[in-house]
Amino acid sequence: MSAEPAEFVPAHPIPEWLRGIAEHDPADPTGVNPVLRRTAMRRIAAAASRPRQASVLVLFGGSPDADPEALGGLPADADVLLTQRAATLRQHSGQVAFPGGGVEPGDDGPIDTALREAWEETGLDRAGVEPFAVLPKIFVPPSRFDVTPVVAYWRTPGEVGVVSETEAARVVRVPIKDLIDPANRFVVRHPLGYMGPAFAVEGMLVWGFTAGVLAGLLAVSGWEHEWDHHDVRDLQASLAAVGMTL
Repeated sequence: MSAEPAEFVPAHPIPEWLRGIAEHDPADPTGVNPVLRRTAMRRIAAAASRPRQASVLVLFGGSPDADPEALGGLPADADVLLTQRAATLRQHSGQVAFPGGGVEPGDDGPIDTALREAWEETGLDRAGVEPFAVLPKIFVPPSRFDVTPVVAYWRTPGEVGVVSETEAARVVRVPIKDLIDPANRFVVRHPLGYMGPAFAVEGMLVWGFTAGVLAGLLAVSGWEHEWDHHDVRDLQASLAAVGMTL
């Protein structure tokens, strides 16, 4: 798997069911995931101005043992950690996101930033987390951040929750089986023209950057079921259906 700025080697072997994600770059076989194309946009943006740097933690949990009866060996308890941002935040308010945020002067690279931010937002004990991939930076136009996704396995899960209500409204371990359920997947269209993958899970709509990264990883995971990427829905209506707003 490619990484920036250097190839990342995990400290420990990862579960076999995560092998597809560890060994392949996120992909867009359906052609409906513009988020993955923003690695090129980042270079264009960087030439014009200096984007701010950030990292997010894409944290998968679940049994270390693969399920031989499931696609890609996905264990029944596999999940991914997501947060719902507080409605009072200035940027991306109310949206579902990976734990993460901007780089601070004392951070020792993107992995340290992602783990620090996850601890600050959810109370995550970083000692139980094993990063295994650092993805290429993705440019996020609304906030002008260059975001580095850090993919990790939660070998020793601990308690997590909302640390500060000014930062997050919810902290949720979303089951992977719900994310890959074709009934929960579709494409959303923003009033300004953006179209991209989305997931309706846990009473939330996951769209934008977060959905783009998840969709890209699921496409190479070996767990994915075929879903209707021609099902395009209005973003505002989709948000309203789960009690969220744009």
